[in-house]
Amino acid sequence: MSPENNPSSGIVSQLESWAKRNINPLFSKDTWITLGEYIGLGRPVSNRPITTARELGSFVSSRSSHVAQSALYGYLKTRAGTRFPELFENPKMLASINLAKWHIYIACISDLAAYMGVLLHLRTGSDNDKVVRLMSRVVDDIVDEIGMPDEAGDDFHESVEALKIRIENMDFSMHEDGDAVFSVSPDALYKWSPIADELKRFDRTPVKNSVRFRWKDVRETARNLFDAQAVIESFGEPGSSGSA
Repeated sequence: MSPENNPSSGIVSQLESWAKRNINPLFSKDTWITLGEYIGLGRPVSNRPITTARELGSFVSSRSSHVAQSALYGYLKTRAGTRFPELFENPKMLASINLAKWHIYIACISDLAAYMGVLLHLRTGSDNDKVVRLMSRVVDDIVDEIGMPDEAGDDFHESVEALKIRIENMDFSMHEDGDAVFSVSPDALYKWSPIADELKRFDRTPVKNSVRFRWKDVRETARNLFDAQAVIESFGEPGSSGSA
């Protein structure tokens, strides 16, 4: 593949430019590629209308991934300062980052799926059981696609089960359009971030608030893109593909 057609080349260029402005040590090209992949540079996020259950799942998954990674790496960068890229050259730290990334991602899916279910109920007046079935289908599809990554650790299945149980047992009719349901991801960022406890204990409030702040734009985007009635109409009951 020629350099101009290699998406990693653009990532490397952006990171090298950033490094020249902010970092004295020079890191290997492989490190910049790895760091770029983690930060998500060059990954456009779709702003297409959400009209099917499948598109709803894609929105929940992509936005959750963005919030999880930006919150985690933002916190790590704050703590590590100019040595931030070095974290990605340390195998043990990289393993801890990967572990945290997956658990925080699942927590973000939990919060955003809950919020989209609330919007679905508010905008369509659908009964709670139907919203639960639809959002459970959305979550199951996301989880099936994720699988059980080895790097996510032995406790990952517990995070996944907690996500499923929350959606299955949620009464969406009891919530308003706001930030109240975004309660799992702030705790997950604080819990799973690979920061020493003696340092982390000073960060509880700002760390949790950093996640809450990132959800603000996601909620606004969801309000603008979400065609709840179309999604309900696209949803097939069990036994049907339902355009999901």
